[in-house]
Amino acid sequence: MSRTTQNFIGGESVAATGTGVIEVVNPATEQVIGTISDSNAADVDAAARAAHDALPGWAATTAQRRGELIDALADALERRGEAITALVTEQNGTPISFSKYASDIVPVSAYRYFAGLAREFEAEVGYPSADGTTTLVRREPIGVAALIVPWNGPLALLSWKLGPALAAGCTVVIKPAPETSLDMVYLAEAVTEAGIPPGVVNIVTGGQETGAALVAHPLVRKIAFTGSTAAGRAIGRVAGEAFKSVTLELGGKSAAILLEDADIEAFTANLLSFILPISGQVCYSQTRILAARSRYEEVIAALSKAIDQYSVGDPFDPNTAFGPVSSVRQYEKVTSYLRRGIEEGAVVAHGGLVEKATGYYVQPTVFRDVDNSMSIAREEIFGPVLVVIPFDTEDEAVTIANDSDYGLAGSVFTADAERGLALARRVETGTIGVNRYNVVHDAPFGGVKGSGVGRELGPDSLDAYVTVKSIFV
Repeated sequence: MSRTTQNFIGGESVAATGTGVIEVVNPATEQVIGTISDSNAADVDAAARAAHDALPGWAATTAQRRGELIDALADALERRGEAITALVTEQNGTPISFSKYASDIVPVSAYRYFAGLAREFEAEVGYPSADGTTTLVRREPIGVAALIVPWNGPLALLSWKLGPALAAGCTVVIKPAPETSLDMVYLAEAVTEAGIPPGVVNIVTGGQETGAALVAHPLVRKIAFTGSTAAGRAIGRVAGEAFKSVTLELGGKSAAILLEDADIEAFTANLLSFILPISGQVCYSQTRILAARSRYEEVIAALSKAIDQYSVGDPFDPNTAFGPVSSVRQYEKVTSYLRRGIEEGAVVAHGGLVEKATGYYVQPTVFRDVDNSMSIAREEIFGPVLVVIPFDTEDEAVTIANDSDYGLAGSVFTADAERGLALARRVETGTIGVNRYNVVHDAPFGGVKGSGVGRELGPDSLDAYVTVKSIFV
């Protein structure tokens, strides 16, 4: 069934003024399933002005009431969870079992978490000064926030931005990825059903030029972006010129360190959770595996065995673990890295290039005999490709882990938890686990170096959407 969607501006579904459209393709079937408007600068301007007009009223709404409305949004989305899950899988190929988690469970629970933070929000705190006077420190909403989200986890990653923005009193313009914009109709319905005032949440669809117009719009004072490092740099340059606040959650090439005493089966049991989730199309995928040389062969064999336990196929089959990659562009990128790895001297231990039938399917692949200088070890592939690098000492493992342009996630596996913790402290990254890895709502998430700036989630996440004023009384 072919679908189409409109922009959501000022509480109403409105047709874009631009005539351009973008086709949405099911990556499993290569069939067009719908179209979205490629909104132009006039559409972006209308959305930004609607958000700006709604800002005073929403900022004046009590924190308690904002929390109630965010909770109502969670309820409305939960009622649409099954439909949202299915549509996201159809758009980006995420296996339905994971899509339920990423498109329903995670965003609903995130909004409930941020509703709680909203109720606890204190706009003013008084501090006594040494001269006997008082200083009021006031946190005010920063203004209109542009929320730009990617295709791999559209509803979950949006909730990490929309939840704190609403809780802090900001109004927003959302720009979803072209590949996953059709599901925004459900978000618009949920916003309306929840009773969130018109103009507080606005949605414009489109491609790169739509996003650029939103980032540059003079009424936008905050940009929250999840996506590629290259796009993040471009946004940072524009934001810097206009002194706009940014949160940039970008790429990763995260290292999992397996010491000589690691429980390798315990590590490979996480294949679908943080090693190759959604076929490796998750920013925190730990696709750079550093293995103690004494266990190197064992690690490679265990990874190959773990992959063989899971099926590649129809993402709507509940038994499928690896669906297609998201698009023909992503397919061509990932397969180019498979060829490049062989050209650079790495050896395919499992998987590799196979002739493509219908759908953008890539066989999960393990490369061995990898050096950290190879492009497959340094660049974010964003596909089901693992590289296994040997090391001899802990210091060497840390050196290899830190020899990266990225720093988003990571893990250390060892029988000695204290040893693992000490090593984890030495890795240059925004998040890391010891004998585990997980992203939770109540802890900050974000990266260093080319993985971005700023943090999302956690009790301080509202700070990204406020400006602080000191009033000397």
